[in-house]
Amino acid sequence: MSGDVLTRPRAVVVVESIFGNTASVAAAVAQGLTEEVDVEVVTAATAAPLDEGADLVVVGAPTHAFSMPRPMTREEARRQGALAVDTSRGVREWIEDIPVGVHNPRVVTFDTRPMRTRRMPGSAARASARDMRAKGFSPLAASTSFYVDDVRGPLAEGELDRARAWGTRMGSVLTAVTASPAAGR
Repeated sequence: MSGDVLTRPRAVVVVESIFGNTASVAAAVAQGLTEEVDVEVVTAATAAPLDEGADLVVVGAPTHAFSMPRPMTREEARRQGALAVDTSRGVREWIEDIPVGVHNPRVVTFDTRPMRTRRMPGSAARASARDMRAKGFSPLAASTSFYVDDVRGPLAEGELDRARAWGTRMGSVLTAVTASPAAGR
């Protein structure tokens, strides 16, 4: 035995949640990830621009106006009854603060959106994935959406189970990728 200590990959889930639905999905994704990955969940409002110890960054936000929330859309959500919304800093601003190419872990993104917008263009998940790739991050998998019955929620039936299963799959994929000799670990 060479004395090498095998360490579990590490993931950081950065989430912006307005009505609590996206935070619930983030918690379920993190629960799924923990089967194979050490996980920390942080809010975009308080997250450091970059966690250099992470092998995977999971980014989650609600879809607002076909993209990531903006201060204006967060303020509108507050007027619609959202509580404790930091209107100044969310996932969009967190991504903007990341330096280009300093540390390039893998990334995967998700969003929440109302069921009625399933076929509408635009997605916070796709927008955040695009912006993370521009910062030098490598996608681990395609972005995904989780659905709420209405803008305020609740989450559609079965979505938390689907989020846990998605987290488990992402953990398995990350473990396989980081264990391969080509991963450079």
